[in-house]
Amino acid sequence: MSASTTLYDHAPLLRSLSLCLAVLLFSACASTGKPKAAAAALPDARGEGAAVRFPDPKRATLKEGLFVDLDNLRLFARGMSKRQLYTLLGTPHFGEGMWGVRDWNYLFNFRSSPGGDYFTCQFQVHFDGKGIAQAGYWKPQACAALLQPPAPPPAPAPAPMPETPVRLSADALFAFDSAVLTDAGRRSVDALLEQVRNASQVQTIQVLGYTDRIGSDSYNQLLSQRRAQAVRDALVQGGVAVAAIVAEGRGKADALVQCTQGDRQAVIACLAPNRRVEISGLARSR
Repeated sequence: MSASTTLYDHAPLLRSLSLCLAVLLFSACASTGKPKAAAAALPDARGEGAAVRFPDPKRATLKEGLFVDLDNLRLFARGMSKRQLYTLLGTPHFGEGMWGVRDWNYLFNFRSSPGGDYFTCQFQVHFDGKGIAQAGYWKPQACAALLQPPAPPPAPAPAPMPETPVRLSADALFAFDSAVLTDAGRRSVDALLEQVRNASQVQTIQVLGYTDRIGSDSYNQLLSQRRAQAVRDALVQGGVAVAAIVAEGRGKADALVQCTQGDRQAVIACLAPNRRVEISGLARSR
């Protein structure tokens, strides 16, 4: 084979290579030197107003649903990871897997009353590309109300003021011939204070002090007044409004018992019910 024949056989190949090289050079020259802008990344969360699509419950791997702890469900919040959600709510009920998916779907059962019938709600958690929860959705939407904290128990109804006066023995409140409350007497007033303070809105509290018939009228009047005032002061210190309490001494008036025994000590003991402090009042409902 001659040299001219060899060159002739390779000429088409050389022409093809030259043409390819020219095309590449032309493309490089036509380029502006700036790289093309990358496609805008899709947002991690659904756009505002985007429809939420729930899967058909018949496709659930747990078609009967699952009773969920409401306290756990209330802990769900945006920013939780899939691992945290998995620990909190368990495996999704539609076989979506744990990694690389944006939505987890659950079927949760709730009872309308303890031991009664139950209803089922669908719950969907939407994640961003990093597996961080962005939002939770309910079907029907009314199920979202289940996450509201339970209402606090109603406050106990205020105890009404007693219809009959509360009688406190003066002998249990004060030492002999004294208007200073003893420790035991103060505890007695404190027990009554709780009843007065928790009663319906107080309009007027009347504190009346009484003595027995032994001694002069003037002395007994003063002692009964001082003792009524001591109880009044204790109630005020306990939080009862000053303007709501009226203290008055009645001396030996309105005796509850009459004693005729001749022995002085026996008479004093017999007259004990007359030595008293009575608390009564008018109240209006709060």
